[in-house]
Amino acid sequence: MSRRLPPLTALRAFEAVARLGGTRRAGEDLNVSHTVVSRHLHNLEAWAGVRLVERDGRGIVLTAEGRRYYERIAKGFDLIAAATEELSPRGGSGEMRIVCVPGLAVRWLTRRLADLEAALPGVDIVLQPTDRSPDFAKGEADAEIGFNLKPQPGLTLVELAMPRFFPVASPVFVARRGPFAGPADVAAAPLIHEESREQWRQWLAAAGLDPVPPLHGPRLWHADAAIEAALQGQGIALANRLLVGDDLAAGRLVEVLKTDIRLGPYGLRGPAAAWEGRSMGRLRNWLASALADTVSGR
Repeated sequence: MSRRLPPLTALRAFEAVARLGGTRRAGEDLNVSHTVVSRHLHNLEAWAGVRLVERDGRGIVLTAEGRRYYERIAKGFDLIAAATEELSPRGGSGEMRIVCVPGLAVRWLTRRLADLEAALPGVDIVLQPTDRSPDFAKGEADAEIGFNLKPQPGLTLVELAMPRFFPVASPVFVARRGPFAGPADVAAAPLIHEESREQWRQWLAAAGLDPVPPLHGPRLWHADAAIEAALQGQGIALANRLLVGDDLAAGRLVEVLKTDIRLGPYGLRGPAAAWEGRSMGRLRNWLASALADTVSGR
């Protein structure tokens, strides 16, 4: 018996509109103009003989029939995406390209590659440490691990960990320049910055320093470079347990001022269509568990 199916391009356009909340966002997700998306919506409604969307002052909203229809077909799209990922070489096996902020990539993830490979059997991991977010629409990556990531149309984002940030320095530096009784003492010491001085400014303000004085010191762009400079006794870097847990345990770095300040979360972001796929699910579960263990000191 043949199935009664709507035009699949029109169905895909409707799913994108319902998921993203508008024709422009749907057009960006599908790489077509919003007028093409609108035409597909009209064709689907004509085929079904039912109004699925309507416009109000804020844009397009689903009708009651549209909401019911979307709830049913969304499950089908998820199943298709998962099945396709398992079928394709980059799904069940082959490559998984992961973009990760350099500090976390170099100082945490690369030290746990064997564990990650065990969590993704049969998958060749391609890790790119970079601060530049990939263009998922062009296939530049399968997953992105970053700090303070923002939601984007067509992508799913989950928070993984929100670690405590604190100042660290080498024991030799602390013996030479300490003690550091409060945030004013820290601000007066040689500070090591990443791309800008804003993170240190935020941390000092959260630590109670008001006003925060003009800050100086070298800008080294990436956390791994800033921490390496701190290890060499060049000053105080701002870090968290994910970045310096091993160095604290080995006594190569010390926390120069005890505080409980959190500046934002690390998160995982990837294409919504592949979010429930096997490899993405395994990556997500492994990251959440491994990060939580490190943050808690286990």
